[in-house]
Amino acid sequence: MDIVNIILPNWISFIAIFIIIGALVFAYVKKFMITYIIIISNLIIFILSLIFRYEIIGDLGFRPVYLSIQYFPYIYTLFTSMFVHGGILHIFGNMLIFFFMGMAFEQRIGAKKFLIIYLITGVCGALTHSMLNLSYPNNQIILIGASGAIFGIMGAFAYSYPRDEVVMPIPLGIMFITRIKVIYAVIIFAVIETLIVTFEIEDNTAHFAHLGGLISGFILAAILLRGYKTHSKEGKTQYYDSFKPQKLHRIDFSKLEKLATTPELIEIFNKIKNENVPQVKDIWLEHFFEKANCPECSNKINHFDKKIWCEKCGFKDSY
Repeated sequence: MDIVNIILPNWISFIAIFIIIGALVFAYVKKFMITYIIIISNLIIFILSLIFRYEIIGDLGFRPVYLSIQYFPYIYTLFTSMFVHGGILHIFGNMLIFFFMGMAFEQRIGAKKFLIIYLITGVCGALTHSMLNLSYPNNQIILIGASGAIFGIMGAFAYSYPRDEVVMPIPLGIMFITRIKVIYAVIIFAVIETLIVTFEIEDNTAHFAHLGGLISGFILAAILLRGYKTHSKEGKTQYYDSFKPQKLHRIDFSKLEKLATTPELIEIFNKIKNENVPQVKDIWLEHFFEKANCPECSNKINHFDKKIWCEKCGFKDSY
């Protein structure tokens, strides 16, 4: 096959690519949580794949053979394959883990670093799998799914905040959701993946991509986050220590209380005030702002990085 005979993606695949890129740009510009946008994008692409399965998976999935010069124009699938899933259990399992792990981690390091880690570790996971499957016919097998990137986020989270507790689904015989320290959750997943690889258990899953994403997450976090700086109230520069327990962010509850204008919002506000687990508190905060309205014009209110604003009347505040 010559490069001149490269087949362009189908029209529906172009739409899918536009949705993926457009959603990420929108999230970054509008300061919307990247975790939510990635989940929404994955769900939209999954729905499209149910209707146009051959086009979406065939055009957007990555094959190891694409690493060759002959097929290099298809290298874009290293990116698009992270947003394609093969079945309801595949996407449900990935998005469930990503929701709990991704949201908590993004709120600690910010959207920009989070997206960089997600995309790079996803690519590293795919490359790890591909380098071990370059021989025919393995190089023709399509690789899809966000698992490599999700394991990358897990690895980076474990390196950066190992003692933080997260709510996580843990697959030990059966899937159950529990609160667990990040480092313990990652160790469990890493052991499971290592055992599967060691005993060569065939389940049509790219476990080397998981391990590649996990390891690259550790490495990338060491590069991007180890020297992360914060500033104290006194103005002194403090250096982030990745092995110190994470401190709870201080919240001005008087600002939130003014927005609690309904019985439902008052109930959520009390849960925020009394919650001690950071990521659970963050979940209730997100739920609170989904229900809250601007105190001046009653329009929907936005929030990001402890700032509140209304796009309709220009109201601004912080908490």
